[in-house]
Amino acid sequence: MLRRGSAAPDVPLTMRAVVFHKPNEFGIDTVDVPRLVPGQVVVRVRASMICASDQKILAGKFSTLYPHIPGHEFSGEIAASESEAWPVGRRVGVEVHVGCGVCVRCREGMYTLCLNYGKRETGHAHVGFTIPGGLAQFAAVPTAALHALPDRISFEEGAWTDNLGIALWALERGRLAAGDHVIVVGSGAIGLCATQLARALGAGRVTLVGRGARLGRGRELADEAVAEADSARLEGTADLVVEFAGTAEAAREAIGMARRGGRVVLGGATGAGVELSGVDLSTIVRGNLDVLGSLANPRGASARALALLADGRVSVGALITHHYPLEAFRDAWKTFAERREGAIRVMLAP
Repeated sequence: MLRRGSAAPDVPLTMRAVVFHKPNEFGIDTVDVPRLVPGQVVVRVRASMICASDQKILAGKFSTLYPHIPGHEFSGEIAASESEAWPVGRRVGVEVHVGCGVCVRCREGMYTLCLNYGKRETGHAHVGFTIPGGLAQFAAVPTAALHALPDRISFEEGAWTDNLGIALWALERGRLAAGDHVIVVGSGAIGLCATQLARALGAGRVTLVGRGARLGRGRELADEAVAEADSARLEGTADLVVEFAGTAEAAREAIGMARRGGRVVLGGATGAGVELSGVDLSTIVRGNLDVLGSLANPRGASARALALLADGRVSVGALITHHYPLEAFRDAWKTFAERREGAIRVMLAP
């Protein structure tokens, strides 16, 4: 329950939350509202989304300890705080990674690669992965993960803080230059964010590669939308290819789509178990390709992405395909997992 600092007068002692009890088993339970501790605030969650990473967590593919409250794509308002910089009532979006701040990678600004991953005693936190997340009515969030939401950004838009940062960082990793032909492989939420961001940052042409209803939703966001089955004609055409599909096949295709001297950024396979085979290494060596991995959103990428959202250069409203109350999480989960009606992001209102 809450202790310390100032809090809104209507903060209860208990709350409703999605709880992963063990791999492949979850419920919607009544639990204590998180305790306020130094370095954190308690956020009243106003909008929270389901992500494919949540599926991997439930399947036991991350080093998550159970029982666990998931959720890493959310926004809300501060309900309890002892920080003058983050007062009660401030509207915030949340990014996922908080590094220890002292290891070599963190000191480089690459806190997503923190060498003390999972060690809470050092200050590391991975919101919704190693610490409880935002598929709940309240969440304790380290202040280092907070982003103040501009007035023109709604709570539902603010829940995209992390996704937009991930997409932007991948484009930055790929050194997107004005006039580039960019191919985005994967028509899910982050791929559709990357498609819009590439156009906003000056790409000369953006091609989206995907499948199904999701690709249909992306046709208005790209200069060209190509089904996976027809993507062979794109071989060797792109200055930059960004992959967010998360499969070995998509990675192989992405490498083949880059022109000689081009760049490829692989960002989809965040969980263990996807192995890349069937790539002739001479394609990379003789093609002088840069093939890069991209993890999450370090070095302030989410803040830069939120600025583009606030300026109207990126839109996420059409990517929110379904809405549910938190108590209907089971239905929301099935909708997302089964891609019902072309589900892209399913929004829950705790």
